[in-house]
Amino acid sequence: MEKEIFFGHGNIRLEGLYAHSGGAVGAVISHPHPLMGGDMANSIVEILSETLLAAGISTLRFNFRGVGRSTGSFDDGQGEQDDLLAAVAFMEEQGIREILPAGYSFGAWVTAGILNRKKLLPALLVSLPVALFNFDFQVLRGRVGLIVCGDNDPYCPVGQIKCIAAELVCRLDIIPDAGHFFYSQEDDLAALINSFSSQLQPISESPRIA
Repeated sequence: MEKEIFFGHGNIRLEGLYAHSGGAVGAVISHPHPLMGGDMANSIVEILSETLLAAGISTLRFNFRGVGRSTGSFDDGQGEQDDLLAAVAFMEEQGIREILPAGYSFGAWVTAGILNRKKLLPALLVSLPVALFNFDFQVLRGRVGLIVCGDNDPYCPVGQIKCIAAELVCRLDIIPDAGHFFYSQEDDLAALINSFSSQLQPISESPRIA
């Protein structure tokens, strides 16, 4: 059962929904672009939260600054990285040390931006918007566990994402006939998330990233 919580950093107060599974692993889930209506109630964010929680992983989905009851204003992805790190810190305060960063669309871009700033489990990135935003893939090698996208996603072109996944040495799952929003393909997405989460390997048991 999710409960409403507030946490923050500096003068920013963020709204979130937290569910504790009782297990050792937690996931922090980031939502799509705030200026395009993205928030923690997004259907794909809900699928991520529900599927990971059902797999025994504690979850925290939250609203970036300026969204819902979170204070502040949109910061073009930079301040949102700090919001995400504050969400990770909240999970750590709950005693969770093994944290999976997960994001959808804009949230996947923000998630990618913190992976070299904090030691976390390899990330779960859904509909990585490589056609919209710049990424520093050089620092992401070994820090991404799974990329999921549809084969009809204009913001995550299949040919491009295949090359990126090979460069990152990460798992790539492509859902046939799916676009950026996974209309009518939600069950397929949930199945892939469940498969990935069942194979998570805690950092303490994983080879150290050079």
